[in-house]
Amino acid sequence: MKWRKWNNILHRDIGYLCFGLTLIYAVSGVAVNHVQDWNPNYSIEIINTNIGPVSYNGSISEERVTDILKRLGEAGKYKSIYFPDPKTVQIFLEGSTITVDLGSGAVRMEKVKSRFLLREMNVLHLNHPKKLWTYFADLYAVCLVVMAVTGLFVLKGKYCITARCIFLTSLGIMAPIIFLWFYL
Repeated sequence: MKWRKWNNILHRDIGYLCFGLTLIYAVSGVAVNHVQDWNPNYSIEIINTNIGPVSYNGSISEERVTDILKRLGEAGKYKSIYFPDPKTVQIFLEGSTITVDLGSGAVRMEKVKSRFLLREMNVLHLNHPKKLWTYFADLYAVCLVVMAVTGLFVLKGKYCITARCIFLTSLGIMAPIIFLWFYL
């Protein structure tokens, strides 16, 4: 069998193997590239409301916290409370933080929810699992190198290495170098 046939078989089969991970890395890459604009892992919903003044005598009882949560429609058991100042209480629930101004009854609720699938993609892309995943991601990187090199030789004859091929390949190599030079 000729080398080009093996080249094309290798390129095709590795491409099939890399399809899923390439999608994960591409979607996650766009998400984490814009981390300054939004949180790619979690959505944060902020709700402002008022429950009216809450009576207290310098401290707040567990029953009073339960009453505040009931008034807000939050049935979950709270994890802890904190007093950033004498007239404000923060109540921490699983996935939520509730800040109550005891004097006025003003409430600010922050509800944090994991972004479906995107968070998991980012975990893999940023290699948070470590351990075995590191070696798997390294193998994927090697496969991408093989795909890039074999891709140069998929076409044959007058369509293989042409001036256009050389120009586009050079442009692809130079683009990151130019950006590094510009930003550094």
